[in-house]
Amino acid sequence: MDDDQLLRYSRQIMLESIDIQGQERLLSSRVLVVGAGGLGSPVALYLAAAGVGHLTLADADSVELSNLQRQIAHGMSDLERNKAESARESALALNPGCDISVVTQHLAGAAMDDAVAAVDLVLDCTDRFSSRYAINAASRKAGKPLVSGAAIRFSGQLAVFDPRDPASPCYACLYPPGEGDDEALRCAENGVVAPLVGLIGCFQALEAVKLLSGAGTPHRGLSTFDGMSGQWRHFQVPRDPACPICASR
Repeated sequence: MDDDQLLRYSRQIMLESIDIQGQERLLSSRVLVVGAGGLGSPVALYLAAAGVGHLTLADADSVELSNLQRQIAHGMSDLERNKAESARESALALNPGCDISVVTQHLAGAAMDDAVAAVDLVLDCTDRFSSRYAINAASRKAGKPLVSGAAIRFSGQLAVFDPRDPASPCYACLYPPGEGDDEALRCAENGVVAPLVGLIGCFQALEAVKLLSGAGTPHRGLSTFDGMSGQWRHFQVPRDPACPICASR
């Protein structure tokens, strides 16, 4: 790190659990963020600010007026722009030293596998079960840790799935394929209170920083947040021995 980087990241370097070695690990890390909306906005901004060396932001959607209530990486001037490109510009405004690439098409099949295989960590910031299953399968196939977040109405949740840990479940252990309904999960059909996506997205970014830098203990199980009461709950999630995605891996 040069002098400017030492100053920029000094408040993290001061932390014994991160120190210079952890910050250098962040700077050399490659991260894929799938979704640049409500969850992806704070994830992209905080990971860029924290010093993740390379971010790939993937989103095929364009910014709409109804997004601006919660998707803080975008502004009025970004209406009708691709979300990944808009979020990239906002993140670079915070940290020009972060190398940020974008994928403006829907990731699927071989493209998803290639994108996941090229990084150290994946963050699922999408709002469809079909996308979550695809990201989870690619993460398992490549052996890359996955930080998954969700937020709808006043409820949020976070889970970390790490294929490197033999005891870690995967997303399909938590939600078996065929049980999820895309439309039931989407904010567009159900609404969401604005700060909730920021809270869950920040939780995702925190877990990403820990996993990449080596600080602390990675999150285990499932954490849910009830915004109406302000209460967190934590659940242990065992690996499903019959899971169609991870049982044979």
